[in-house]
Amino acid sequence: MMKPIWLLNATIVLERSILENGFLHLKEGKVCSFGHMADCPPIPDRDLQLDCQSKRIIPGMIDIHVHGAGGFDVMDASVEALDGMAKKLAQEGTTSFLATTMTNPANRIGEAMSAIKMYRERIKQGVPEMIGIHLEGPFIHPVQKGAQPEQHILQPDIELFNEWQRLSGGAIKIVTFAPETGDRSFVERLVQEGVIASIGHSNATYAETLENVRSGVTHATHLFNGMRGLHHREPGVVGAALLADEVYVEVIPDGHHFHPDLLKLILRQKGVERTLVITDGIRAKGMPDGVYDLGGNNVTVRDGKCTLEKGASLAGSILTMNEARKNIAKWGGLSLLEQTYITSLNQAKRLGIDSRKGSIAVGKDADVVLLDETDHIEMTICNGTIAYASANSNFKRLCDLM
Repeated sequence: MMKPIWLLNATIVLERSILENGFLHLKEGKVCSFGHMADCPPIPDRDLQLDCQSKRIIPGMIDIHVHGAGGFDVMDASVEALDGMAKKLAQEGTTSFLATTMTNPANRIGEAMSAIKMYRERIKQGVPEMIGIHLEGPFIHPVQKGAQPEQHILQPDIELFNEWQRLSGGAIKIVTFAPETGDRSFVERLVQEGVIASIGHSNATYAETLENVRSGVTHATHLFNGMRGLHHREPGVVGAALLADEVYVEVIPDGHHFHPDLLKLILRQKGVERTLVITDGIRAKGMPDGVYDLGGNNVTVRDGKCTLEKGASLAGSILTMNEARKNIAKWGGLSLLEQTYITSLNQAKRLGIDSRKGSIAVGKDADVVLLDETDHIEMTICNGTIAYASANSNFKRLCDLM
């Protein structure tokens, strides 16, 4: 049985407000109660009490586009790799994520689907929850392939998608594809399945993109990257994604994937509600600089930038969710409350799981992150269990008690 946890004397970021000098009670994997310290009830001696004076509590962050971390990758297609990846993600304040695939041979993607199904069927405590799959590729355009292996690119195939969905146990939540390479039936099938159709690695024109938005595309994968750019005579995918109210956009705020000042443009066009932070993290995240495999390609990681060893294409990132949160705060002048929308609540709403994730509210999953006085991650709690405590934290020893 997991011990009830009381976080005391903290600043707590709720869904619509910030509670100063408050308490947060976590019990049986859920948020049990919260309030001002003056209203805190007597705490049983057997419960775990943490004094969070001068610290802030935010909802656990949700990364809907991450390939790997800590030396592990989704395409390793093993339960052990998925477990290792999840444990590493806890260190950056991620409490839920979508395991993200990439363009590979069809049978290899199928193996990854099967491994994910096995992983999700196991009971796990104290690790971020894998809430599903983001299928990125292989249905993309060669011109906009980025770091995706061109030799394995396919046209949109409904039967192949159905097979992968079966192998995954129905876990695919987002599909990134180039809709101009197929017909509307593929988009319509995703919509029927309740799967988010996301345009990405696409060379579609502005008109083609808007046509597919009308057919059901409501999401743009890593805006500006892997898509036809904005031109004054041809607005491209970027222009359509920014102008179509139906479309939500992913951003990778690492300082390499787009100019920081463009975040202001994104926020003016999409608002806080339709902007979603992702990391697009690869196995090199949390590892030393060097050369790492990504879908069969070698990627050089140096000074925070990931590029293909052959060519100059960006190849994912080593960005953490907490670094991303701090960057959007700096670049966009966002309040702490707004930061949590872009890193947590929007993702939960996008996936239709905001009844249990994305914000701190009674009855929701006990997924919370404790920030120290320097805005770093001091502790990550996943479903009511301590998943990570900083080595410098006074709470480090408590990991062994949970």
